[in-house]
Parts: sequence; C-alpha cells; structure tokens
Amino acid sequence: MSVLSSGSLVHSRNSMLRRDPRLAAGGADSVCFGQEHDLDFQRLLDASAYKEAFRRDMIRWGEEKRQADPGFFCRKVVEGVFHPVWLVSDTRRVSDIQWFREAFGALTQTVRVVASEQSRQQRGWVFTTGVDDAESECGLDNFGAFDWVIENHGDEQRLEEQLEKLVVFVRSRL
Repeated sequence: MSVLSSGSLVHSRNSMLRRDPRLAAGGADSVCFGQEHDLDFQRLLDASAYKEAFRRDMIRWGEEKRQADPGFFCRKVVEGVFHPVWLVSDTRRVSDIQWFREAFGALTQTVRVVASEQSRQQRGWVFTTGVDDAESECGLDNFGAFDWVIENHGDEQRLEEQLEKLVVFVRSRL
C-alpha cells in the first residue's frame, strides 16, 4: 500500500509517521536539484534562508523536469526500494497522485494535511508571492478526493488522535 500525503507530518511524536525528506515526493526535487547544482540538499529541505535563496530556481527547474516527465520525481522516491507500506509525504501535484495510483492502484491512500494560515504563521511561515501561490505549493488545493484529512492547527493532542487512526489503518494493511 502507498499512502500519499499532501503536507507535512513531521510535527507528530508518532515515529511511524515521521518522514525521511529524501523519500518525500516534494523532497525528491530538492535532493535532485541540490545534486545537479552542487548544493547542500539537506539545507534545501529545511526552512532556512539558504533554501529561500534557491527556492524560485528550484521550483522552475522542478517544473521543467515535470513537464518533460511527470513521473520523474515519483520514480526517484521508489526506485530500488520495496516496502509493504509506503508513506509518501509531501506530494504537491495531481500528477504525483496519478502516478502513484497508476503504479500502486487501489493500494494508494491519499492524506491531506491542512493547517490554518494563522497556525502556519505562528510557525514562522510568511507568504511569498510567486512561490507560495505556485503549483508546487497549492497544486492540490482543489483536488478534493483525499482518503484522509489531517488537521494540524497546533493542537498536538488532536493531531496525535488523528494520526493514531491513520497508524491503525496502516497497521491493519501490513
């Protein structure tokens, strides 16, 4: 089974849902961009000024890769690795979900993580025109048909309760 997530689950204490950013659909582009441009890809994965200095170029480069091959980054996530359950976090586009549904069929579950603008701002997020309104950031906002929706508005207990339901579901498929 593959479980796709649009958003970040890293605020959870639940170790089963912690993510390896190199295995995130949204992280694969950062890793590949960093490698191709001889940059520190680990720093491209965080919320630092380093990442922001390259973010527009990274988004443009990623869009060019996706236009040439919509499954490019999705294949990078799964190539050479087998898991009975995939938790692929940080999908960014409908084409990402379509690729995983084609590759894994009915085993694919989609998870949308949502947070209010206020809670995002409390975590340090500042809207940047041309970046935060790009497809890489909001391409799934109108997708709608997610199997799971997790609310991450800053209530850690509520987040844990929601994630526990997802963990129970995943374990039931092992």
